[in-house]
Amino acid sequence: MKFRIDIRRKEGLSDPEGMTTHKALHNLGYTDVTSAHFGRTIYLEIEAADPAAAAAEVETMCRQLLANPVIEDYDIGVVG
Repeated sequence: MKFRIDIRRKEGLSDPEGMTTHKALHNLGYTDVTSAHFGRTIYLEIEAADPAAAAAEVETMCRQLLANPVIEDYDIGVVG
């Protein structure tokens, strides 16, 4: 199974990269951009017979290592 994990800062927390990008876009004349936010995407391939067990394992991976639950939110999706 293939999983896609999208990780981003929690709503309301500072996003310095996003703010810098937003300002740079405005300086280039893209004044219709109202905000920019940065995150990361991780793709995992897991050999599993049980899709529910694989999804639960990916959830555990996110909580333990892949995302910082204090400052980040994440979404897990199945690819393909």
